[in-house]
Amino acid sequence: MSWDDDRCPATAPAPATAPAPAVRLYCVPYAGGHANLFAPWHTALRPTVDVRAFQLPGRHARRDEPPITSFGPLADRLTDALTPLLDGSPYALFGHSMGALAAFALARTLTAHGTPPAQLIVSGCRAPSDPPEEPLSRLADAALVDRLRTWGGTPQEVLDNPELLDVVLPVLRADLSVVDSHTYCPAPPLDCPLTVLGGTDDAVVPPAGLDAWRRETNGEFRLRLFDGGHFFLHTAEESVLAELGRILP
Repeated sequence: MSWDDDRCPATAPAPATAPAPAVRLYCVPYAGGHANLFAPWHTALRPTVDVRAFQLPGRHARRDEPPITSFGPLADRLTDALTPLLDGSPYALFGHSMGALAAFALARTLTAHGTPPAQLIVSGCRAPSDPPEEPLSRLADAALVDRLRTWGGTPQEVLDNPELLDVVLPVLRADLSVVDSHTYCPAPPLDCPLTVLGGTDDAVVPPAGLDAWRRETNGEFRLRLFDGGHFFLHTAEESVLAELGRILP
């Protein structure tokens, strides 16, 4: 599979080549992230897991498109992109942080449409019913950069380079606006299994609050913690992928 930027279409998933997949795993990136972050998963997971990822506007091959700044339009765009690809084959949804909120909304909508996911996997994200502590999109640039240093996940060479920050911060701020605009709407729980991944030292999403996700499903609920902070997805990637390998067919 090619993960070249030019091969990542609209909000549609990037193509993958798994033969006769047992499940397709559609991944939504975190704030400031991009589809290519999931490229290693294609070879790390077994061939029967067909990994695909959404490339959102404003980054990489779509850098000339204005980023989405509100949660509703993001959820709608993801739904419109994924719905035509659902052919009755099993699929799962994964998202980290902002991507987890989007994946949850996507699971709700597709379930209502009669095409529910086989699994929902959310990572590094507060329960959707819990409000954010503060509107991060309104932070001044200097304060936002300080947060990035605290959270980890952003290369030091980016944080120390004003020109690179001029590229990164507008997209990140747009994504944080998406998170800030998220509003929880009570609805019946999902029926699919729900797996929640968290970091033991995540100061952004403390692990103590992750069990609140339990109320969002009638299916099996799993909570797994990994060593690391908010970006344990990368620092503990081997362990995360091992867990995904256990729960995906």
